[in-house]
Amino acid sequence: MKFFVDTADTEEIRELADTGLLDGVTTNPSLIAKSGRDFFDVIKEICSLVDGPVSAEVAATDYDTMLEEGKKLAGLADNVAVKVPLTIDGLKTCKALRSEGIMVNVTLCFTANQALLTAKAGATFISPFVGRLDDIGQDGLELIEDICDIYAAYDFATEVLVASVRSPLHVVRAARMGADVATLPPSTLRQLYNQALERD
Repeated sequence: MKFFVDTADTEEIRELADTGLLDGVTTNPSLIAKSGRDFFDVIKEICSLVDGPVSAEVAATDYDTMLEEGKKLAGLADNVAVKVPLTIDGLKTCKALRSEGIMVNVTLCFTANQALLTAKAGATFISPFVGRLDDIGQDGLELIEDICDIYAAYDFATEVLVASVRSPLHVVRAARMGADVATLPPSTLRQLYNQALERD
């Protein structure tokens, strides 16, 4: 399983990248806005800190503007994965960007049907939101199991990127199901290697 960190804090990213355990980064406009810095400057810096994919989200919701923004983001660095919402326009944008060889992360997935459509659109990553489903009384990891089973049955290339992860238990269960990636807040990523029990 690959580990991405979900943050726009470049110092956090640098520190975690130095461990050699970081495979990529996910971020979004609201996280970057909190930094008070220019959106494109932050994306470029993050891309220079990690070799793996850096998911950078479009702000638009319509196809034409998403496509324009996506191409601009992809032009910042070779490791940008354009993040688009799981809507009809988002899937159209995904298909168009993938036809040009641009990585795409389709986000805000809440059902297996949505994940199936996303794979058919050729997405690089699908981001099901485990914690948000847990918040409304559903088992978000059941969705991960369904998606992994469907993708394996049809040999889809789209990677399952588990998002909205709240605990190390989410990571272990998702890894056992065969999910490809987990994206974690820095604090949760650090919990993976913290030992709660004292050594003798």
